[in-house]
Amino acid sequence: MAPDIQQTPFVKQLAANDRPTRDKALLSLRTYLSGRRDLSALELLKLWKGLFYCMWMSDRALTQQALANSLADLVSVLPPTTQIPFLRAFWQTMQREWTNIDVLRMEKFLLLTRRYLGATFMLLRDGRWEEGLVSEHLALLEEVPLEVEDVRIPNGMRFHVIDIYVDEIERVGGLENEGEGESSVPLEMLLEPLRKLAKSSPTKPVRTKAKDALADERLPGNEKVESEAVEDNGWGGIED
Repeated sequence: MAPDIQQTPFVKQLAANDRPTRDKALLSLRTYLSGRRDLSALELLKLWKGLFYCMWMSDRALTQQALANSLADLVSVLPPTTQIPFLRAFWQTMQREWTNIDVLRMEKFLLLTRRYLGATFMLLRDGRWEEGLVSEHLALLEEVPLEVEDVRIPNGMRFHVIDIYVDEIERVGGLENEGEGESSVPLEMLLEPLRKLAKSSPTKPVRTKAKDALADERLPGNEKVESEAVEDNGWGGIED
């Protein structure tokens, strides 16, 4: 890869407002990435610097949404050996740039972050929730966006990933196939990064946010709390 990969035409053209130009650029990038198994960490960071500024420069709402979806879909064409390094470069780029994103641009980067967390869970689903694969991806999430103590991780990024965590598990059907079986969702394992934050984060708002996520009524067991609350209020239902 050339040292200035972020300046190559197909990267710059991803931010174009006309769809044909974006589609052509995306096809070029997908083709490029699908055949590369030897991308170094530095090369991936250079690439993500370019992709970050593609998103930065995209102006229209529909263009931003399409670009976020397209960038997240790149994960699906990567060789398996490149997926974790590519995702790591994304999270490291977001970590580095998060506090520099102004309020007018933050929404599109929140969307991009959501799409990348979702892409991670889609990889796990498509891999039939194989334990080793799940462990590897959770370790990456705990290394950057959901790391417990590192002050270099912006809490704003932690908050957002915590906020959308259960949403994105649900989006891939992860709340419907929980339990025993070869391809069942290891939900308890998936929730472990949140538990570590809830227990050990040195920042009280992070602990509170993680506890709130773990109390989400969509998670198995939490709906019982609501039922008990109804009983405590004296509501016995309508008798026949």
